[in-house]
Parts: sequence; C-alpha cells; structure tokens
Amino acid sequence: MLDSLRRIVQEVNTADDFSSVLQIIVSQVKAAVDTGVCSVYLHDVGNDRYVLAATDGLLPEAVGKVAMSLEEGLVGLVAQRAEPLNLQDAETHPRFSYFAETGEEKFKSFLGAPIIHHRSVLGVLVVQQQQRRRFDESEEAFLVTISAQLAGVIAHARATGELARATLHSGEIVSDHHYDGLPSAQGIGIGEAVLVSTPADLYAVPRRLAEDINSELEQLHDALEQTKEDLRAARDDLSDKLNSEELALFDVYLSMLEDTSLGGEVVALIEEGLCAQSAWSQVMIAHIRTFKKMQNPYLSERAADVHDLGRRVLGHLQQLQHAEPVYPDNTILVGEELAAPHLADVPYEKIRAMVSVRGSHNSHIAILGRAMGIPTIMGAVDLPWTELEGKNLIVDGYQGQVICEPTEKLLQTYENAYQEEQSLARHLETLKDEPCETTDQHQVSLWVNTGLQLDTVLSLNRGAEGVGLYRTEIPFFMLDRFPSEEEQRKMYREQLEMFAPLPVTMRTLDIGGDKALPYFPINEANPFLGWRGIRVTLDHPEIFLVQLRAMMRASVGLNNLSILLPMVSNTLEVDSALTLIRQVYNELTLEEGYQFTFPSVGAMIEVPAAAYQVAEMARRVDFLSVGTNDLTQYLLAVDRNNSQVAELYHTFHPGLLKVLKIIADSAKAADCPISVCGELAGNPMGAALLVGMGYQVLSMSSANLPKVKAVIRQLSFAELTAIAEHACQLGDTFAVHSFLESALERPELSALLHPTGIQPIN
Repeated sequence: MLDSLRRIVQEVNTADDFSSVLQIIVSQVKAAVDTGVCSVYLHDVGNDRYVLAATDGLLPEAVGKVAMSLEEGLVGLVAQRAEPLNLQDAETHPRFSYFAETGEEKFKSFLGAPIIHHRSVLGVLVVQQQQRRRFDESEEAFLVTISAQLAGVIAHARATGELARATLHSGEIVSDHHYDGLPSAQGIGIGEAVLVSTPADLYAVPRRLAEDINSELEQLHDALEQTKEDLRAARDDLSDKLNSEELALFDVYLSMLEDTSLGGEVVALIEEGLCAQSAWSQVMIAHIRTFKKMQNPYLSERAADVHDLGRRVLGHLQQLQHAEPVYPDNTILVGEELAAPHLADVPYEKIRAMVSVRGSHNSHIAILGRAMGIPTIMGAVDLPWTELEGKNLIVDGYQGQVICEPTEKLLQTYENAYQEEQSLARHLETLKDEPCETTDQHQVSLWVNTGLQLDTVLSLNRGAEGVGLYRTEIPFFMLDRFPSEEEQRKMYREQLEMFAPLPVTMRTLDIGGDKALPYFPINEANPFLGWRGIRVTLDHPEIFLVQLRAMMRASVGLNNLSILLPMVSNTLEVDSALTLIRQVYNELTLEEGYQFTFPSVGAMIEVPAAAYQVAEMARRVDFLSVGTNDLTQYLLAVDRNNSQVAELYHTFHPGLLKVLKIIADSAKAADCPISVCGELAGNPMGAALLVGMGYQVLSMSSANLPKVKAVIRQLSFAELTAIAEHACQLGDTFAVHSFLESALERPELSALLHPTGIQPIN
C-alpha cells in the first residue's frame, strides 16, 4: 500500500482547496482498501460534535447533516477513546447508531481511525464494507497512517479558517478569527493590514482587486512581451553553448506565452476584478498543480519549468507596478517573511505591529520589533496572509495571536487594554533617572541587548547603565558579503561612543543554528547542535581576527569595550579564543602603535556543560554571562522555534531554575562577575527570580527595562531571596509560575506582571 499512500499524499499536497483534499481522501482510500465506503467526520468545536464532512459511498445529501457527540455512535466512540475501532459486525456493538439519511444500512463491517493533532481529536476517518469481516492489520495500519497525514492538513485548514469557509461555501475571511504565532515583541497593535511580498514569488502574491481593469490588461500584455524578448535574447546568446535539446526549452517557454488559452485564463480573471499579478499567480499555480499530479515522471517534472516561467512574467509585472504603497496611520505590516528592508519606506510612527508567517523569536525582524517597541508575531504559519490586504487586525504580542476582523466587543476590549498599556508606559518613563535598587538598597544593574543604532537611542532614553550584549552579527546580515575591518570598526566605534563611558559588551560573531548568513550558508541536519558560535569563528580565524581587530581599534581612546564569546562548551575553546585575542592586542599595540586598555573578556554560559564548569571558566575570563534562551533550549531539548514542541519551552522549568542557581553560586564562590542576557532577564517575574538567586546584572531589550526596574524597586532583597529559594524547590513549571504570581501579588505590580488584562484566547 506504500504506492497508494504516496499517491494520496502527492494529490493532497497539490489540491486546489480543502474541499478537494477531503474528496481525494475518501475516494482514494476507498479504492486503496477496496471497500464500499470511506467517510471523514470532522469536529465541530462550537457544538462539540463530529459532523460528516465528506463521503464516497454514503448518500451525498447526508454531508453536513449527520453528526455525533462523543457519547453517540461508533464515530463518537473512536473520538472518545482516541484509538482505532475495527468491527466485523458493527450493528451488534452497543454504541452503534443508525442514521437513515446516510443509506448505510447495507454496510456491516466498520473500521474507524482518529485524526489527531497535538493530542486533540480533529476528526475520524471511517471505512465500511457490506460483507461481515474484520479488516486486516495492514488495512488498519494504512488507515492510521492516512489519518496521521490528514491531521496536519485539517489543523491548518481550521487555523486559517478554510475549514469554516468550505462549510459556509464562502471565499471570505472568517470574522473574528484567531491565528497563533510566536510572541516575539510584546504589546498590542490595532490597525489595518498592509502586505509586503517577496519579489517574483508566485506563492507570495497578495490577493488584490484591480482599480483599473484596462491598465491591468495592458500591464499583462507588456509583461508577456518583455518576457518573450528576454527568452529570445537568452536563446540567441546561448545558441553556441547549448545543444538543440537544451535550446528547445526556450521555444517551449515562448509557445506557452503565445498560447491564447493561458493568456485567456488570466484575462478572464482580470476582467472579473483581480489585478494582473494576482490573476497571473492564480492561473500559474493551478497549472503547476496540474503538472505535479501527472503520473508520467517526465510530465510531472515540467511543473518546475512552468514555475520558472511564471516567476519570469511575475517579475516584469512587479516592475511595471508604479503605484506607491499607501501606509495608513495604523499600519500593521504583514508578510510571508518580513525583513529589515521592508521597514525602510514605512514611517516609524505609522507602524502599529508586525506579523511574519515565517521566522522565529530570534529573527532579525523580531529583534527590530523588540528594539523599536513594535508588537511583533513571528511564525504565524497558518495565517492566510495573502488575503488580508486592508483587513482590520488586532495583534496581541503578549499571547502571540492575530485576530482578523474582530467583533466590536473584542475590539473595545483590546482598545481599553491598549490605552492602559500606553498609560503604564508614560508612568514608567518617570523612573528613567531613578536607581534600580530594592527597598532595602540592594543595587541591581540594568543593561540592554542591542544590535542597531535605534536600539542605542531608545536604550539611553530608558536609563540603561550599559550594554550586556551587542549582537555583532546584525551588521553582517545587512550586507551581501563579510564586512571589511574598517566597515566593522566604524559600526563598533559608533556604538562604543554613544554609550561611553558606560561598558559595551560585544559578542563575537554568533552565526549558525537559525542564524545563517546568505553568503556563508551552513547546511546541517541538526544546526542547533552543529557548527555555530565560537565553533565557526575558531575554525575560521581569518574572520575572527578581522573582527577582533575592528573591535579593539574601535575602542581606542574610549576603553569601554568588553568581548563576549558565544556557545562555549569547554575550556579549550576559551583558551584558543584568548590566544587569538592576545595576538591581536599585541599586533595593534606593539607593532602598530595603538594605545588602549586590554579589553575584558567573558564567556557565555548557554550550553549545559558550561554551567558545570563555571569555576574553570572563571579562572580564565573576567566575567560570565548566562544566555537563558539557548540554555533553556538545550537543557529541555526543546527547539522553541518549532511549533510542534514550543509549548514545552518553559522559562520557569524547575530544572532550569536549579541550574541557574548553581551557576550563580559557583560564580560567587569564584569571585567572578556574572550577568544574564537572555529573555528571562526582561520578564519582570523572571528578573525578580534572578535577583533573588544572586544575579546583580540583568541585560534585556530596552522596551522591558522600565518594567523590570519598577518591579525591583517595589521589593526588598530579603523578599526576593526567599521567593527564589522557595521557587527552586517546587516540582513543576506551573507550580513555579503560580507561586511567583501569588508571591508578587500586590496592586502596584499587577499591571507590570499582567500587562494586557486579557485572558488567553483559545
């Protein structure tokens, strides 16, 4: 049955819509199992029932009408137990229910498999047969396998609203629909969606209506003609370099562009009201799917040629689009993969929020969002973003939810929360020049994580006392090559000058994992456990030495530079890095005559092994800095950017708390300064916990600094110590979180610990 499985999966992946997916499943599974009926029942969340959504074998008019609760029928039993049910004679089972409208009275044997996604039973896949027989093990295993494949498709359809639209037979976005993503910059954004798309990507073309149909038709004609000219020119240029078969591909492309049926399909959509780009992408995607479905391998591979041709024409269409984008005062930027260049033309004061379908908490745009105080959600994989142009959105950066076309009641709730958020921000501004100390005068230093000039300006305005983490990789992402020594020196000098005489901790190049330079790709099966951080730079001393020279030259006359080594897992790496640092210092001072103080050097504790080598590290470096983001990830074996397991990423996990306490105690015993530069430091509850453990320097996004300062100033060090000691003895994450909430429960802290006042929306 492996061939049947492959064929079904291929057809599902190339289906035009969710309704087609269901029909493919029931018809293909029925044929593969050679049975009389195949049906899919889907969970209706509102009524908590399992509704017949598609069938091949039962009466079609029963679709959408027949439904069962968990306590009703065999379908309900499969859903209730969340396991397959295989019956030779279904009518004899006590849970059997007969529905006359289905016409199923002639079918005796029954096999049902639950469709499960993230422990939730989304539906039930059923096959039935007239003869009394028990389906064999291979058939049962096949149905379970298909159900597992179908689960992700149904979950996606439910999240995007496509499931509801298929039921309602409507092409409209469902009102007040919620889409989940990764909360990457806190805050509430309310406004109008403005789409930004990747150039020449057929699958990233927003669905837009034509303002002038004749103009759109003219653009289509011009784009087709320009593409033909390009193809003819390329064919002529390569005529003496390619054989006749390879040159024939250009003729195939040209014949497709001259085919009146292809152009006619696009023209028809434009005349119905779509803009040229949307119409072209829709038609080409349909043709790509058609080729992919073909059984002949040669023909199915032609889908790539159609895709290439589609991109060529789309590129010309995008170049012909002269209309300047309009950014309303309440712009919410939405795109498949937002990046820094997308912000270049948008006035900062008009951006209310940002939403990206792809990307992670550590993506460049997420870092920008935190730096600029713009609510940001990344990884909203189920968001039907191409259909959101001009839609009213709420972006909840606390819970990681995008709400499309909210109801008036929900909109008012969020409007009130937004006003409270703004009022709190104005109040916190008054603390800028106040010291960060507990009520019993215990001093805590609040530093910032930066990487952009804007970070620096905002950080200084919010009372930062230094830079605990300057991400030097960000300038590397701005270019299409490694920056030169002088280019780096200028960037580092600007940062050092703006903070002088306050300390600036510059982390050496930290790439790998989810941070790959486009001009220095790192392709690995398991990148987070692979070649990243200090491992890359030690293997490439020519990159490391240039960066070290740029940093040290930038510090001349300022002497506020500290160097931080990322992803250290053993003392040999520290020793090797120190050798290169001393080499550069000697070259610059003894050979080239520069005068500056040898910088402080620190190591990051973000690999669990390093947490238990604090004493050995402390003998080699001047300070240590805990990166709680990666430490949590590695300690819990959870990639927090992976939506499948992100819910297991717990920042208050008892195991993490115990390790953090061990690190703090070990550093104190070694008399080595230690800070925390991970996201936990910017969480008011997390900051309270860290101070109680003994950490005296916390580094965070500048937007979080005022909140953390406000919390620390309301508590005594004795209270914080007792809170941390008790929290470290608790047995699970939820107990820790509940305890912290109760221990810090007081009116003056409520708005800081629960900034939105809005309950999580499921």
